[in-house]
Amino acid sequence: MTQPERIIELSRHVSTVAEGKIALINTITRETRILALNALIESARAGESGRGFGVVANEVKVISERITEISQQLSTELAGAISELVGLGEGLVQQVRGQRLADLAFNMIEIIDRNLYERSCDVRWWATDTAAVDALAKSGPESAAHASERLGVILNSYTVYLDLWIADADGRVVANGRPQKYNKVIGSDVSRTDWFRAAMSSRSGDDYAAFDVERVPLLDNAQVATYTTAIREGGQANGKPLGALGIFFDWEPQAAAIVRGSQLSAEERNFTRCLLLDSKHRIIAASDGQGVLIDSFPLPAGKGATGYHAAEGKMIGFALTPGYETYQGLGWYGAIVQEIPGA
Repeated sequence: MTQPERIIELSRHVSTVAEGKIALINTITRETRILALNALIESARAGESGRGFGVVANEVKVISERITEISQQLSTELAGAISELVGLGEGLVQQVRGQRLADLAFNMIEIIDRNLYERSCDVRWWATDTAAVDALAKSGPESAAHASERLGVILNSYTVYLDLWIADADGRVVANGRPQKYNKVIGSDVSRTDWFRAAMSSRSGDDYAAFDVERVPLLDNAQVATYTTAIREGGQANGKPLGALGIFFDWEPQAAAIVRGSQLSAEERNFTRCLLLDSKHRIIAASDGQGVLIDSFPLPAGKGATGYHAAEGKMIGFALTPGYETYQGLGWYGAIVQEIPGA
């Protein structure tokens, strides 16, 4: 239990105790008034000899009425103060919980950005590999086979990729890193894909293109994040484009590790959902595995890059991609949805 939640609990406890004690005081003063009234009646019956007793009984009656009045004032003042205290506590709890969720969401998307920044570096580096350049410059079966072998070596070291493809200037794939596993890739036409077109239109070897997560049929319909750049003559940054290198990041297991690895308590995980969303708020990763690449999760309009929102019975913390180094991000979001306990 957080400190703000403890404040609310204590405030409600004080309210319960105060109401109980005030009720007890009221009961006692009612009984006192009844006793005073009975004493007045008896003193009246006793006549002159009971006059002194009647004066005392009357004083007791006045005091009990004063106590009742004070009790009512105390009840009114305490009720208002405790109600305000509970309200402030609930607002503080909402703010603390919401900001924490927003921070966790930011942490998720920042980890993704740092990871994908490395992918943007990989594609530009590997496009200058001699084997990749020769596969297009020499355009023979031996050079293509050597390029596939070289791509396979890279894949053995970089296990976060499903495959690497080299396509010639016409958009025909001439080499890939896992030809045995993905045996329909070589010879396929990728000329109409967004990633190939982006690579061929890039201005220099310093440029690259990144794309939202999608399923690729030639990779057994796996979820991938694609990065691409042109392979240029001589491996030079300003060389003539000979074709394109496409690298396919194995998105599903990497993203799952991030959304399932948020710093939540074991109890929180039972009522919390962690999400990664693309720029259109499409779910691209979910800690419960539901709705990925199918459903969308709209975020509150008018909110800043990082924020939280209290929905009915839920708290939503979210953060827009901050980018990392030369990787500007794709407008993705991290989002955490948590059921509000007791709501």
